[in-house]
Amino acid sequence: MNETTKASALSGLQPALVWSHFATLCAIPRPSYHEAALKQHLVAWADARGIAHFEDAVGNLILHKPASPGCESAPGVILQGHLDMVCQANAGTLHDFERDAIQTVLRDGWVVAENTTLGADNGIGVALALAALEAEGLAHPALEVLLTINEESGMDGARGLAPGALQGQSLINLDTEEWGHFYLGCAGGVDVEVRHTSEMESLLPDYAVLRFDVSGLRGGHSGIDIHLGRGNAIKLLAEALRDLAAHTDVRLIEMQGGSARNAIPREAFAICAVPIAAVSGIDEWVEHRLASWQHRFADVDAGVTFRYELDELPVGQAVTAAERDRLLGFLDNAVNGVARISEDFPGVTDTSSNLGVFKLAQGESKATFKVRSLHDVRADVLADKLVSFASGYGLRAWKDGAYPGWAPNPASSLLALCQRVYSEQFGSPASLQVIHAGLECGLLAASHPHLDMISFGPDIRGAHAPGEKVEIESVARCWGLLQAVLSALAREA
Repeated sequence: MNETTKASALSGLQPALVWSHFATLCAIPRPSYHEAALKQHLVAWADARGIAHFEDAVGNLILHKPASPGCESAPGVILQGHLDMVCQANAGTLHDFERDAIQTVLRDGWVVAENTTLGADNGIGVALALAALEAEGLAHPALEVLLTINEESGMDGARGLAPGALQGQSLINLDTEEWGHFYLGCAGGVDVEVRHTSEMESLLPDYAVLRFDVSGLRGGHSGIDIHLGRGNAIKLLAEALRDLAAHTDVRLIEMQGGSARNAIPREAFAICAVPIAAVSGIDEWVEHRLASWQHRFADVDAGVTFRYELDELPVGQAVTAAERDRLLGFLDNAVNGVARISEDFPGVTDTSSNLGVFKLAQGESKATFKVRSLHDVRADVLADKLVSFASGYGLRAWKDGAYPGWAPNPASSLLALCQRVYSEQFGSPASLQVIHAGLECGLLAASHPHLDMISFGPDIRGAHAPGEKVEIESVARCWGLLQAVLSALAREA
């Protein structure tokens, strides 16, 4: 096993230009809504190299580089990625995503963040675009690099891009995660938010306070990984507590799970009160539930754990039994996972939902779902069903943050050029695919309908979860392809 844990390890990787930029992205924290420090660095970097730039009204950074000599008549091309990253850390990992650098490890040909997300989604795409601006001797048309903000938490940058802000005729999105595929379409999506104020009551002193924890799940991207059938910590905890409530008077004091609507929840906990007389049987019950889950998820989430401990909190107020049943019944039964498989792209998820976040504290609860579909109308229909389902439990629910999918165009001239270049470079055609994730291409097509678009990227595994990694060799291939595609576009004068 080849393993390097030095923070400077990225400096020895090739292509050096790409990895140098990615090292900077690892060093400068960039959660959604906190991209300002990174933009400030990139502006200084561009100024030092005479690269024109401007920040638009919503905070996107757009950089310009004139065509290389002799290529001025070629139509301009846009390279696009997003600045922010999903921030997830394993329980017990002390990492402040607003202050701390991402720690990287090199292992068996991959760059890995062991206990946090890596931010290869979409840091590698941003690094590739910046390298194209900096590379000497590269033939290219006029280049625009569009670096959007807050993609992971609402696509605010792409949503707010003004019509006409981009001048190029074609756009290469660098935000997909499987090398050897050209993506020509993506899912659209919509959030569903559910809220409720539960009636509370004081408990008698003959109750003990317990904390239950579900952890050890793999989680993952709520679009790309949703078909894998991994456990959802919120759903599992709700299922377990409903079962416990069928045997004893368990009362909910607090419950929380997940931290991002677009990530499959890996951990969840609940603070509950149970009659003191029932505590002696909790050990056996927890062991039974855990054994059941270990069997059920043996192939996809064998690391699942379930444990409890006595809590030092005094017995106080909890939601009433009726409110407990309302909340747990909704969480346990709400649709989650794959709802439909694509008929046009075998093996690709068409429509899905993910219960990404739930929080109950002092009687106030909030759940957030991410609904996705390759067909916007199907996402809307499933979201409406979730809203109706919540209403049936007496909960307030509504849709928010909708964004369109990106409809495939098999007749794309950019696709034809990229296929030709790929075959010349690697000896075989790339696969054509759509992705069950929310690329910004749909929103960019809405504001710039003339754009001919395609997306490709290196191999990234575990995006949106700790342990995220990117394959080093596929980054080199991706860089070679990007240079070759830009050179081919430059000859189209």
